[in-house]
Order: sequence, then structure tokens, then C-alpha cells
Amino acid sequence: MNIQISNIIRMITPADQNAMALAKDRQSKLAKPPGSLGKLEDISIRMAGMTGKVINRAENSVVLVFCADNGIIEEGVSSAPRSVTAAQAVNMTKGLTGMSSIAKAFNTQVVVADIGIADDYICPDIVNCKIARGTRNFLREDAMPYTAAERAILTGASMVFDIKNAGAEILGIGEMGIGNTSTSTAVLSALTGASVDTITGRGGGLTDAAFEHKKAVIAAALDRRRPNPMDPIDVLSKVGGLDIAAMCGAFLGAAANRLPVVIDGFISAVAALCAAALCPAARDYMFPSHKSFEPGYSAAISYLGLEPWLDLGMRLGEGSGCPIAFQVIKAACAAMTGMAMFGEQSDINDSYLDEIRKGDSFSFR
Repeated sequence: MNIQISNIIRMITPADQNAMALAKDRQSKLAKPPGSLGKLEDISIRMAGMTGKVINRAENSVVLVFCADNGIIEEGVSSAPRSVTAAQAVNMTKGLTGMSSIAKAFNTQVVVADIGIADDYICPDIVNCKIARGTRNFLREDAMPYTAAERAILTGASMVFDIKNAGAEILGIGEMGIGNTSTSTAVLSALTGASVDTITGRGGGLTDAAFEHKKAVIAAALDRRRPNPMDPIDVLSKVGGLDIAAMCGAFLGAAANRLPVVIDGFISAVAALCAAALCPAARDYMFPSHKSFEPGYSAAISYLGLEPWLDLGMRLGEGSGCPIAFQVIKAACAAMTGMAMFGEQSDINDSYLDEIRKGDSFSFR
């Protein structure tokens, strides 16, 4: 796809306020007490704003996973070896990882893309869009050239265009890459000014000493690289990862296609924040999923102005929260589509709700 990032951004428009108003009106007429479906009502209304339609489906679901290695692991910031990235990417195509096993149970398609895996592997089911064999060690030098970050963003967006054209109704964005909690922490700190001490987590698991070392490495790298917080692509090129850049592009591509897109955990949320920094309207097409156990997640999702629906203590990554969130979104769409409406399919006289609709306090217990 021969397009530029600026072209994609120009395609993105804010949520359809008229469709949202019509969805809200339909919600008020469904045969139930106002607000009794809680966040499911909010989801159905936001869904209308994304698609421009009051009645929506979320049956054809896809989790798109970008896999890449990170040179920063040379500094001992991860407990897992680099080889895990390639091994888990292959396992995802077989339904053997946490995310892919959940996705398989819910008939969700998984698309695994190699945007920067360092090690060799044999797996024809992985989409090869490799830009480099991982990034450089950003404590010592910029993670990647600016042009590589741009290329990764465009690759992510292009893949979403193809996924939407193939019939996807809902998309989730995940990742696989040893060391990418370090890159995500650096990107988040650079974009927001949040303290590295506050937002750094243990990732896949670190001893206390290794955890303190990880924070020191990230802080020192930010001081040396000095990424420009007003230019998300500069931030990605200096301290980011190819996976995060591609995920950022995927969020932009989803918004450009009016395709509802689900954020997974910490790394996915940071990529979403990069997309929103490039184009604030892209946020209108994002759904949260679960509250990640990683401390930086709360900061990233707060900057996005979103609130996760689920708190399961998860911190796996991979996009594991997405197939679970898809079921919540499907429930919201099902209620909006299938419930009887007062005065039409329902035999219930809804006049007893008049006072409640005026905002008076009332208990349904």
C-alpha cells in the first residue's frame, strides 16, 4: 500500500455523534430499567460512534500480534532469553500460547506478524514483514532509524486495511517481544513525563536487584537519547520497538477504517497512546479490555481517557485480554440488537419508569 502516515491520519474522523445519539435513544427504549446493563450500554453507544451504525456485530474477530526483538535486553533488563520471542511467535500460530488458546476457544482468528524477530525460525503461518532483526540497544544508540519507525507504522496500518477488507468486525492488538516492557516504559515516560520509578514493572519477572537495574537503565537511556515528546515517531525511533511502532500503525489503521479496536495490556496501551498522540481522533475507535498488573498501564490508559472493564490480575501480554473483551462487546451488541422494545415487541407498559427517566433516585432491588 503506497500511502504515507499523513494520508492515514487524514482518513480518520471523530466518532459519529449522530449515530451515538440514535444508539442512546434506542437504549432508552429497550425493555429494561435505564442504565441496568451498565457498561454494556456505554459499549453499544460507543460502537455506534465507531461504525456509524446503531445495530452492530462483533462476530468476525481478529487478534493481530506483532513480534519483534529488542536490543535493550543486552543490558540485563529481562529474565527471559531472546529466543523466546521466535519460539512463542511460532506457538501462537499453533494455538499453544495463553492468548492463542483463549482465542481458539472463542473462534477468534489470530494473525501473527514478524516485524522484527532476531532469530531464525521455520513457520510459514507467520506473516513476514520484517524490517530488521530487532532494534539496537537504546542505552548505547537510537533503537532504530526514524525511517524504520515510519515503515513499521505504515506496515501495521496496511495490515489492518487488509484485515478489514477480509471482513473483520472487531480487532485486537497484541505483541510478542522479550524486553518490550522496557521499551514501552521508556516510550511512556518520554511521551508523558511520567517517572520511570513510578511506571516501571517487573515484566516477565525480575529479582529486586534486577528490577532496580532495569529502572536505572531506562532512566539513563532516556537521559542519553532525549526523545522529543512532541514527535511520537522520534520517541519510537530513539527508545521504542518495532512491535510498538507497528501496533501504533495498526491503531491508526483501525481508526481510518472505522474498525473497533481493542487494547490489550501495558504494551498495547502504550502503542495506542502513540497513535492518539499522532491523531487524537484515533482514540474514538479504541476499546479497553483488562486492567494490566503492570504499573505503567494505569498511566497509559489514564492519558487515553479510557477505563478498563475487567480486572483479572493479568500481565501476560500477547493480546490475551482481547478475545475476552470481544465477548463483552458481543454481549453489548446482542442486547442492543435482540432486546424487545417498550411499545413494540414488549407487552410491558413502561410508564412506571417515567420518574426514573427524569433522574429521580430509585432502587431496583
